[in-house]
Amino acid sequence: MNLIGRQVSRLRYQRGWTQDMLADKLQLAGWMISRSGVSKIEGGLMYVPDFRLLYFAYIFQVNVPALFPEVNLRSPIHETILRLVHIEQNGTTHPGARELDKEF
Repeated sequence: MNLIGRQVSRLRYQRGWTQDMLADKLQLAGWMISRSGVSKIEGGLMYVPDFRLLYFAYIFQVNVPALFPEVNLRSPIHETILRLVHIEQNGTTHPGARELDKEF
């Protein structure tokens, strides 16, 4: 599981790149990853070690924090993390998170 998958997908889409194109760019930067690996990352199914974030930041020409979903740090952090994990696992918010959604 990872929290960057949706952002990676969004950044890739904004640039008009396919998953194959992103995999090729990551390979040229030194990360031997396949299109399937990119797909698993975007789907939140593959763990991404922190040092790999630098590859994405380099390829997308963004700062590392841009790879993460935005959060409201005024909200209770535990609830925020639970919400993000639930979204990544299920693609939807959990029923009690409707109020938290308003804070983001």
